[in-house]
This record gives sequence, C-alpha cells and structure tokens, in this order.
Amino acid sequence: MAATTHTVTNQVPPLVGYDVFAADRALSEAVERHIEPGVLPVAREELGELGRSAGSAQAQAWGAQANEHPPVLRTHDRYGNRIDEVEFHPAWHRLLGHAVAAGLTDAWGRPAGHVRRAAGFLVWTQAEAGHGCPLSMTHAAVPALRTDPVLAAEWEPRLTSYAYEEGLRPASEKAGVLFGMGMTEKQGGTDVRSNTTRAEPLAGDGEYLLTGHKWFCSAPMSDGFLVLAQAPGGLSCFLVPRVLPDGARNVFAIQRLKDKLGNRSNASAEVEFDGTWARRVGEEGRGVRTIIEMVAATRLDCVVGSAALMRQAVAQAIHHATYRSAFGGLLIDKPLMRNVLADLALESEAATVLAMRLAAAYDTDTEEERAFLRIAVPAAKYWVTKRCTPVVGEALECLGGNGYVEESGMPRLLREAPLNSIWEGSGNVQALDVLRALQREPQALDAFLREVGRARGADHRLDAAIKDLLTELADLEGIEARARRLVERMALVLQGSLLVRWAPPEVSDAFCASRLGGDWGAAFGTLPHSLDLASVVARARPVAD
Repeated sequence: MAATTHTVTNQVPPLVGYDVFAADRALSEAVERHIEPGVLPVAREELGELGRSAGSAQAQAWGAQANEHPPVLRTHDRYGNRIDEVEFHPAWHRLLGHAVAAGLTDAWGRPAGHVRRAAGFLVWTQAEAGHGCPLSMTHAAVPALRTDPVLAAEWEPRLTSYAYEEGLRPASEKAGVLFGMGMTEKQGGTDVRSNTTRAEPLAGDGEYLLTGHKWFCSAPMSDGFLVLAQAPGGLSCFLVPRVLPDGARNVFAIQRLKDKLGNRSNASAEVEFDGTWARRVGEEGRGVRTIIEMVAATRLDCVVGSAALMRQAVAQAIHHATYRSAFGGLLIDKPLMRNVLADLALESEAATVLAMRLAAAYDTDTEEERAFLRIAVPAAKYWVTKRCTPVVGEALECLGGNGYVEESGMPRLLREAPLNSIWEGSGNVQALDVLRALQREPQALDAFLREVGRARGADHRLDAAIKDLLTELADLEGIEARARRLVERMALVLQGSLLVRWAPPEVSDAFCASRLGGDWGAAFGTLPHSLDLASVVARARPVAD
C-alpha cells in the first residue's frame, strides 16, 4: 500500500490544554459581575486552576475512562455475605476527588459561595457530567438538614468538606462524606405522596425503621441518603446512613443498577429497605416541605449542568469549524456555518447568564431574591434543560461524521443531554410548579416582573415581549393546558432581559431579534443575515493556551 494514502491532512487538533473557565467569556464575566471585589481575586484563582484542570488531557482521559468502564454492582462477597457495594473505575474517584477538593460541595458557608460553586460546577462538568450527581446532592442536602440543628451540626461539616474519602465506614471516621437521595417509587414516580415505604417509630427520639422499595436511588455508595417514607403522621423525610455509628452496615439492599441511556459513569440503583434504621429530618407529615429546599438546589444544578453541556458542545463545534476546511475555505468563514454557530452560541450564553443569575440570588438571600427564585428556578429548569438536547445535537452535526464517532466525545454529550430535563421533575412538573407559584405566591410574580423590568426601554422587541407576557399572565383561568407556552415565554423574557443588561450588543441584538422578535426559523442557523454573527461566534470561541 502506498505510504501517501496515510498522510493525514485537514483534521482538527483536539481541544485540549486550555483553561475552560478563562475561555468562556460569558461565564468569566458573570463571575466578575456577581462576586464582590474583596472575594473576586480568590475566586478567579480557584476557577482558573479548575478550568485548566478541566481542559487538560488528564481530565479528559478520566472522563472517557469513567464512561467506558461503568460501575459494577457486587451484591455479595466470595463467601455469600451480602455487601451491596458498587465498584467504580479509578477515574471516577479521581474526578470526584478533584471536584470535592475544588469546593464543589461547599456553597452555603463561604462568601459568594453559590456563584463560586456554580461557576466551578459549570467548568468541571465539561470534563465529565456523571459524577456531578453525588456532588449536587451532597451540596443540596445542607438546607434540608438545617431543619434539624442537631443533625446539621453533625453532618454539615463533613458534607462541605474538601476531602473525598471513598469506601463505606462510619461517617465519624471520615473527613468528608457524600449524600444521595431516594424519593421516587415504582407506583408513583414524581407523585411522591403515593409512596408506600413505611417508617415505624422506635423508642429513641426521631429514630425509625424503614421498609419499602426505592425505584431510583442515585449514587448508592454515598455515606447517607435523604429519603421519603410514610410515618404515622404522614409522609416524612429521613436520613439513612449506609453505615451505622457502631460500624455495622445498615440494611440497604441494592437490587440492581439502572441501564441508562447516558450518565453511564454514575450508578443509579433500585434499593430495598427492610428494617433499615433512619433518623427523621423535620416534622412528621412534612416530608415534602423538608426536602423541597434540597430539590430546589438540585434543580438549579440541572440548569447549571445543562449550561455546561451546551457550552462544551458549542466550544467543540466552533473549535472544529476554526480548523476544518471545505469548499475552498475554513468552515468558520462560511456564512451559513457562521449562522449555525452563532445561533448555538446565543443559546449557550443565555443559559450561562441565567444560571449564574440564579446562583447570585442564592448568595444575596433576601426576601425579594427568595421570591424571585420561587418562579425563576422552575422556569429556568424547564427551558434551559429542554434546549440542551437540540443544541448538542446540532453541535455534533457541525463536526459531521467525525462528531458521530465516540472518539470525538460528542456522542457522550448527546446521551447526557436529556438527563437534566428529566431529573428532579420533568417539563410538566416544572411548568405546573410555576403555575402554583403564580396562583399562590403573588410576591414571586412581583419579584420576577421587577427583574425583567430592569431592562425595559433598552430593546423594543424585549419591551413588546414583556407586554405580551403580561397579557398572558392576566388570565390564569384554564391555564394548565398552555402552561408550557407560558413558562417558555417567561424564561425567554428573563434571558432576554439579562442579556440586554449584561451581554455585548451583538449578542443581545441577535437574541432579541430571534427569540423575542420572531425573526427566526424552526432550526438553528436561521438567524437574520444582517446581524453581526461573526462577533457572536468570535466571542464564543474557546482559545487554547
């Protein structure tokens, strides 16, 4: 065979060896905007270190290995003893260890903690998304545990620790722990009030034995779990440790691991409780109210995680087009490809700006911001997570056949993309949650409207969209059937208002023209040709060091 047939030309170098944080102008600008000057230098330094790690060849290899070697369930040891352990590839532990050491479970007790953590989560998720599940639940367990000061004092220092220790041991012997969650059951799914898992009180104050089956229990090798079960006083929240204080294993029978579309590196399990010891968290009969703050925090992580997947997909697409030639020139210089890339970049930046605004609201923690989050989180969760799959699919297409090959990393992003739209309540659940807030909490709508109103007068298309939204909100009768349409408009108006205030004119102009002004087709790459699309693409381009 002639050696010349093996000469490789016009192939794109891998996007590696770059600072994922610094290369993301929308994210780095959001950090500058939302973190006070006294904390900003430290935040910049830690995010830069994490960004360089996320863009390294080592982290990319860990991500690939953790997905090529998914977790394996070991129900028994060689002698027939029940052990219920899940084995992970070493790459999984390296990813988790790096994330914990970077503070991705510590948001609640440090200055600008939520913005710093959300930015770090967005950066590090681009290396590998599956291990974000235990990170998210560990972070989100803190507000639920704070309903019981005794439990919070015992567990919070370990949940927010920067030390990762794998293996099952009593929590008191570990410098840091991870938490999981078990709410859904076979017969109910999202309808957790139909749960049948029973909680029988013991003599000890707040102690119970649980019996039942959890249909989805994520990260089963975690040190503790928040679960829902039916106590004598109604549905209640409980803390289930994997290992009891005396070192004995709690009853936690892992029946099987789910064979999932994506999220392959992470273990999701079905679990049996049969006389499983648990400690009640909060009051009997108020389980949903107790665990709802955990759900809200994990919903925000769904938004951040989707923004991360979109950013990585768009970065890969623009990087490819920057180096790949076709029909006499670079792809990035072709008007139609530039239109596609700019359209994708708009979606990515809008998701990032919205996610970081929500994180900043958690840090501000005023009555006004809490009311804003009540509507903004489910609206953002509804819309941003739904946009993730089409964005990643279009970005994959920009790479052509190379993008359809596993080695490109794009198929893994595409398999991961639908997850956040399903986890912690799918689209209908989020839309109905927004309706409940509209109907029961007028202060939440007031806070939302004040937020979008801050950009009034800056763009006529945004002003018109706000006016139309107010008309829709004026009639809430029979609104359930149009809830998705309403929530979509709310999310788009919110994104538009944030971009008009904070993004460069070429970005906000293109967003308002397409998403709010109606000058947009049904597919990506249908932006008005008169816009400054080259500047939009250049802003989104990841530049390796």
